[in-house]
Amino acid sequence: MSFSLFMQHLTNGISLGSLYALIAIGYTMVYGILRLINFAHGEIFMMSLYFAFYGVAIFAMPWYVSFIVTVIITCMLGMLVERAAYKTLRDSPRITVMVSAIGASFFLQNLAVVLFGGRPKAFPTVQIFTDVIKIGTVSLQRLTLIIPVATIMLLYSLLYLVNKTKTGMAMRAVSKDHETARLMGVDVNRTITITFGIGSILAAFGGIMWGMKFPQIQPFMGVMPGLKCFIAAVIGGVGNIYGAVIGGFILGIGEIMLVAMLPQLTGYRDAFAFVLLIVILLLKPTGIMGEKISEKV
Repeated sequence: MSFSLFMQHLTNGISLGSLYALIAIGYTMVYGILRLINFAHGEIFMMSLYFAFYGVAIFAMPWYVSFIVTVIITCMLGMLVERAAYKTLRDSPRITVMVSAIGASFFLQNLAVVLFGGRPKAFPTVQIFTDVIKIGTVSLQRLTLIIPVATIMLLYSLLYLVNKTKTGMAMRAVSKDHETARLMGVDVNRTITITFGIGSILAAFGGIMWGMKFPQIQPFMGVMPGLKCFIAAVIGGVGNIYGAVIGGFILGIGEIMLVAMLPQLTGYRDAFAFVLLIVILLLKPTGIMGEKISEKV
């Protein structure tokens, strides 16, 4: 493999890993506060693509207006899902909440089929992002370079929110202990709802960039990216934001390099994520940056 081809594959891997990282952060934030996996997160990602599509195709919005509206609506959808599927079960057994999360996932899938139809649709392309640029001997879409930059900017914005604001302080307090946080005057329900909203905003950004990179959408498209981003969160250490980012990059770069160096294994690209998950769970069950968490009795 020539150096220019290697760099092209590496850049594509970093771009894909950035998308995985954005969506994985949503999983890890919810787990960090509620100690449960939001299985509907992949479907929220999917719905964001339809919101953006219809904003441009049906309501004739400029692409930038449609994308902003998409982020807002997706945020509201995430908070609505939390209110409907999680809030009423706050004190229920974990298995009950997990079943509710899976039910929310299936509900959103089938709602998308009813509202949008089952046929695949072509996501609108934006010329400024799809233009091909050359860096030396490497030819890349401009979007391939924009995605990692956007991911880093969103990551640092999130870290600023978590570490430097009162809302972030409340989120960190709730992640440690709900009851103690409540006694200290933290509105636990509001903080959890905000966390779902922030995770959904990141899913919306990831969905928009995913749609421009892979411009075909259908109601069940959130399943595999959702599973892979969950795996990325587990690999990095579920509950750890940096871990989710690291896991996303490992998964994205690994997938692209597997296909590039061993093209005969192209059909097993999706299996790579699950094999990697098994290896990580065997070697370091808490993930690369995860910590052991004792269950409350």
